[in-house]
Amino acid sequence: MRRGTADPSLGSETQRKRDFTTVTALTLSTAGAATLRADAVVVGIAKGTGPKGGLVVAPGAEAVDKAFGGKLAGVLETLGASGAEGEATKVPSPSGLKAPVVLAVGLGTAPAKDEAFATEVLRSAAGSAARALTGTKKAAFALPVEAAEDVAAIAEGALLGAYAFTAYQDGGKGAKAPLAEIALIGAKPRDKAHKAAAERAIALAAELNRARDLVNTPPNDLYPESFAAVATAAGKEHGVKVQVLDEKALTKGGYGGILGVGVGSANGPRLVRIGYTHPQAAKTLAFVGKGITYDSGGISLKPAGHNETMKCDMAGAAAVFAAVVTAARLGLKVNVTGWLALAENMPSGTATRPGDVLRMYSGKTVEVLNTDAEGRLVLADALAKASEEKPDAIVDVATLTGAMMMALGSRTFGVMANDDAFRTAVHETAEEAGEQSWPMPLPADLRKGMDSPTADIANMGERMGGGLVAGLFLKEFVGEGITWAHLDIAGPAYNEGAPFGYTPKGGTGSAVRTLVRLAERTADGELG
Repeated sequence: MRRGTADPSLGSETQRKRDFTTVTALTLSTAGAATLRADAVVVGIAKGTGPKGGLVVAPGAEAVDKAFGGKLAGVLETLGASGAEGEATKVPSPSGLKAPVVLAVGLGTAPAKDEAFATEVLRSAAGSAARALTGTKKAAFALPVEAAEDVAAIAEGALLGAYAFTAYQDGGKGAKAPLAEIALIGAKPRDKAHKAAAERAIALAAELNRARDLVNTPPNDLYPESFAAVATAAGKEHGVKVQVLDEKALTKGGYGGILGVGVGSANGPRLVRIGYTHPQAAKTLAFVGKGITYDSGGISLKPAGHNETMKCDMAGAAAVFAAVVTAARLGLKVNVTGWLALAENMPSGTATRPGDVLRMYSGKTVEVLNTDAEGRLVLADALAKASEEKPDAIVDVATLTGAMMMALGSRTFGVMANDDAFRTAVHETAEEAGEQSWPMPLPADLRKGMDSPTADIANMGERMGGGLVAGLFLKEFVGEGITWAHLDIAGPAYNEGAPFGYTPKGGTGSAVRTLVRLAERTADGELG
């Protein structure tokens, strides 16, 4: 019996809860901040830049400030508010406001007179406000709105901030549900650009939050077969074609990398292809995700203290899955294919050993020197398979190396590529989407460290620059002439610290927004 289905108490009920996480409702309201009936009204405050400094009330909150007799900033200063980004301060509302509570969220330093607040500042502030309003039914957001980009940022931040993973909690006394409804004031419901921005935010947040759910799901409930089932169900729901290769098909097809990683587990591996097509598409993108549903390290067992969060090692596959479904929901004029390389890396009598040689799907042989360098093995097979379809570009996403965390910290992912212009484009796209990234090189001299006396290549090389070595390994399996980029999201995929902005503790949905924005730019003819 498969370990993932052995306990009926963790079966269909938690599956239903995970697949149908409640999504916060969002509306564009024509009502004023003072007259809208809500449980709280959110306003922005910033640090003044004049000679006297002090707090200033951000645009959008004029009616609320008027209800305070023009003294809202002074009241907040008295309470210790500084206007720092993400800072949230609650005050009781005076007469004249329908909402009983005012939540002032910091926006940092006020921009120059003729400039607007950066979209990422608004996105983060909206997320902080939504988190601060956990347990609240309805909130009116009266943050600065000057363009559709502001509507998108506020809506996205609020919806991502109003997230909680509660599938395994009994909802007992004292438990608070996320903010249930958001009314965005200042946006125009009849404006096509504003409406489209809100609809995009709703679709993106729903799928990104589903990716977070998958990352947060414990590995006894999320294993390759059950992940594939989630993808299959989503495909039926959104008209996306899903194909699943099980152990028998993987063996017949010669997928030695995926099989080599999954052979030690009672839960067999899977390769899932999820494809969205548009009849007017001129370009095709392939996204490849590392989906190690649990990583013990295999025979090269991880030391104590390094196993507890390894359910997150499938975050790359979750991001790819979410991005393809989002592209389908948005009806983007681009073909997008996602490849989910799913396996569970476990030690057992059947597990791959250090020193074993695997014959990969591409035909190359790999000497496995460390079974904990398994992500590159499953990705290698998926990259080779994806290359056969000759896409215009391939982007893989993976929680691949601790070395990348050492280099870039816990909030920034690395970008490597076989084309400098594409690497720059991916980096710029990530920054535009609000995700921190940094372009990294693929030094040719590091390739020699992976030379093997036994096989075509080893799965390990020099210790220093390990994240770059992993990128060089993957490059070997990309089809000739295909533009490719590699995103190492090991740092930002799982937040072990306190929540911040719109980022919760646990699974973050890292890279989803970058992939979706890449698809949009490709559909618009900006890339390729």
